Amino acid sequence: MKPLTVLGIETSCDDTAAAIVQEAALGDRILSNVVMSQERLHAAFGGVVPEIAARAHAEKLDHAVEAALDEAGLGLPDIDAIAVTAGPGLIGGVLSGVMLAKGLAAGSGRPLVGVNHLAGHALTPRLTDDLAYPYLMLLVSGGHCQFLIVRGPDAFQRLGGTIDDAPGEAFDKTARVLGLSQPGGPAIEREAGQGDPNRFSLPRPLLDREGCDLSFSGLKTAAIREIERLTAAQGGLTEADRADLAASFQSAVTDVLAEKSRRALEAYIAEAPRQPVLAVAGGVAANETIRSALRSVAEAAGARFVAPPLALCTDNGAMIAWAGIELLHAGHLSDMTLAARPRWPLDTGQAPLLGSGKKGAKA
Repeated sequence: MKPLTVLGIETSCDDTAAAIVQEAALGDRILSNVVMSQERLHAAFGGVVPEIAARAHAEKLDHAVEAALDEAGLGLPDIDAIAVTAGPGLIGGVLSGVMLAKGLAAGSGRPLVGVNHLAGHALTPRLTDDLAYPYLMLLVSGGHCQFLIVRGPDAFQRLGGTIDDAPGEAFDKTARVLGLSQPGGPAIEREAGQGDPNRFSLPRPLLDREGCDLSFSGLKTAAIREIERLTAAQGGLTEADRADLAASFQSAVTDVLAEKSRRALEAYIAEAPRQPVLAVAGGVAANETIRSALRSVAEAAGARFVAPPLALCTDNGAMIAWAGIELLHAGHLSDMTLAARPRWPLDTGQAPLLGSGKKGAKA
């Protein structure tokens, strides 16, 4: 059977991404991976502005696809299918990607596959490391944080997740109050490298509660109050204050993720998987301090630790293309009724962690 070659399109937030991925020997799968950042466009606003993001996607997306094809040395006739993020995400951006993918599919006659953005992250270790099902996934990013047992490309069991802010969101908001650049995760990580993580005693939410659910809103608020206290007492923050606060905040997030990962591993390993694995994906997975702590937790539990290359932790088209390949083999195809979805939980068998509404479950 001819190996599938798939174009993946990702526009769920503020990165316009397209990639070509092929079924091939491990290490030779990603033929191209183009990511056009919008960071400069949003810098003045201290966060992502949905309207600006949607407009930028509409302007850049055809160029990203063309660049991905050129980099792979292929033309659209060489592509076997088109995979696109259909949600969850900022609806304007998701809609831009879905509409382009529909046009390309209609014009080329190629199959269309709508992909859950979160499934793209969750299946990335299959792309990079050929992991066998089932494995434990910590999906930790700007908008999401959950523990999943990944049983197949369309089969996810949630063990727990955040009941309020995601870690990436907490990093962004804390960085903003500290006067650091956006995105906040990398900025705090850089600043924390110069600081004392033990200077400020910040809370570790929900560690006194059983289970794998997480909370980061109270931690973020505690850090902001400490910043306000120092600012009121001395008229601003010193360089040492800023570095120590960043280090203390990062340390608290790391401790929470490590302990909750230990509990999730315990529940997963109780199923006696043949080769237990803790995998991590999402933008926050690029943080080296957090990676190191999770690696130690996995090793202590006798599990393998897998983290994708840093370039595949943040949003990218390669993960969507690979998810499309897996979904095609599982018999999933979309048609021209494919809709952009702002919300799309992976585990639909459980009550949503963050409630629901007219637009559906949040997580």
